Amino acid sequence: MDISCAFPPVPDTPEHVALAERLGYRRAWVYDTPALQLDVWATLARAAERTRRIGLGPGVLIPSLRHVLVNAAAVATLAALAPGRVVVGIGSGFTGRLAMGQRPNPWGFVAQYARQLRALLAGEAVEVDGALTRMLHGPGQAPPRPIRVPFVFGVGGPRGEAVARELGDGIFTVVPTGGFAWAALLTFGTVLEPGEPFDAPRVLAAAGAGAAVVFHRAWDLPGAPRRPKLGELPGGAAWKAALEALPPRERHLHTHEGHLTFVNAIDRTVITGEAVRAYTFTGEAPALRARLDELTARGVTEIAYQPAGPDVPRELIAFARMAGIAS
Repeated sequence: MDISCAFPPVPDTPEHVALAERLGYRRAWVYDTPALQLDVWATLARAAERTRRIGLGPGVLIPSLRHVLVNAAAVATLAALAPGRVVVGIGSGFTGRLAMGQRPNPWGFVAQYARQLRALLAGEAVEVDGALTRMLHGPGQAPPRPIRVPFVFGVGGPRGEAVARELGDGIFTVVPTGGFAWAALLTFGTVLEPGEPFDAPRVLAAAGAGAAVVFHRAWDLPGAPRRPKLGELPGGAAWKAALEALPPRERHLHTHEGHLTFVNAIDRTVITGEAVRAYTFTGEAPALRARLDELTARGVTEIAYQPAGPDVPRELIAFARMAGIAS
C-alpha cells in the first residue's frame, strides 16, 4: 500500500508537502476548495519548487470552477515544474461545489470535461462551448504535447465508478472501494500516544474536523450510498435543528465553514471522543496498522492521510512512523 497525504491549500501547505517528502510519503494531494482556502494550482506549484520526488496533484478538480483550457495550462505548468510526478484528480464536487450553494456536477458533464482535458493535453483540438480550442503554446512556452499524466476520479457511487472505469487510471474515495488497480482512500484522524483518550483536547483538535464531515455529508447528500443518514448519527437531530434555525439561503455557508480543517460552532455540539473513535482513522499505532491491513484486503491501494489541527508536522510524523515509512 502506498502511504500518501492530502492537504487543504493553505499558506503552510507547501512546507508541509516538503516535510512529507522527507518522511517518505508517496504523493501529496491538494484540495480544490476556493470557497474555503487558497488556489490549488498555486499551492501545488509552490510545493513543486520545494520538492524533488513526491507525487503531486489536485485531489480533486471540480470541472465547473475553470474553463477546461485553464486547467490544461495549469497541468502543463505543474508538469514543467515536477516532470513525471503529476497526477490529475477530477470529480463532481463536494465541498468545492456545496460551499458555494451549488449541487455536484452531473457525471455526464464530468466525463465530457475529462475527455476534453485529456485531448487538450495530447495536443488535439476539441470543441468547447461551440468553438474549437487547442493548446497553442509554442516552443519554450509549455512542455511539448502530448503531456501524459494519469487521471484519478473522485467517486462516491456507481455513476462515478463507471466513469472512472471508462476514462481513469484509478479512483479517489472516502469509502473503501475495491475492484480498481489504483484505489486511493482519503482518511482523517490522529495517532494516539499510548494511553491517550479519544476525548483529549489534542485529539479533538486534530481529528474533530474529520469526524464533522460525516454530518456535513449526511446533510448535503442524504441519499448517498454506504453512508449513515443524519438521523442515525448521535446528536444528528440537534445538529440538524441548529442548522435549520438559520436562514435557508445561508445554511451552506455555515455547514462547510472549517470543513476538514477546524470544528465550527455547529459541529462543536456533536464532536466528542466517541465521534472521533467512530468516524475517523484514530487510535494507537498498533490498532491503526491493523486497520491498514484490513483496508488492503478490501482493495485500497493508497492511503491519502490528511493531517489537521494546530501541529500538522506532528501528525505527519506520527502517521509516517505508524505506517512504517519513517523511523
